[in-house]
Amino acid sequence: MYVRDAKNREEVWLLDHIEAMGLDDTAFRSRDYVVAIDETSGEKAGFGRVRIHKIGEDDDEWPAEVCELTSIGVLESWRNQGVGAHVIERLLEYAGDDGFDIVYALTGESAYLAQFGFRRIDEAQLPPPLRDRLAAKRDGVDPDAVPLSIEIERFRMPDRLREAFKRASERDEEPSNEETPEDFGIDPDTATYKYDTGR
Repeated sequence: MYVRDAKNREEVWLLDHIEAMGLDDTAFRSRDYVVAIDETSGEKAGFGRVRIHKIGEDDDEWPAEVCELTSIGVLESWRNQGVGAHVIERLLEYAGDDGFDIVYALTGESAYLAQFGFRRIDEAQLPPPLRDRLAAKRDGVDPDAVPLSIEIERFRMPDRLREAFKRASERDEEPSNEETPEDFGIDPDTATYKYDTGR
């Protein structure tokens, strides 16, 4: 299992799963996402994104840009295996590489993020664009959203999630991509074929 940048060709897959999970697709750009991939089967297991918000030039209380972690999703068959944790780790690594010291999140899943070092903050501590985002999320996809932040250097990966992620590819039930005649409504015992030679 590994996490890599999303590819342009994965836009439809991302949008389908974002919609199915009821996540936020505002200002969607596939290049902002990372995707967790099972190296054995090539199956996609989860995804997430960082979104950069610009602060108005006349507002010198905040840096020119702030970073938000958003749209984290893990496919149901891959949950509880550390996939989301590693998506978050990669996104925070990218945010740090881009010069951000603090990353924000607006979510109803605050308990999940707390295990990595995210802390709940007062709405007044949010940069202005994120106050507007919080209101929009509460009115839309996440009525229970609360503001959280983390100093990137304080991120901690729980050992149990790191170990679960290492074992995620060793699942007993490997997904099968092999199609059978039954998938197409054909009974192989009674069907005849145009070029059947009788062998």
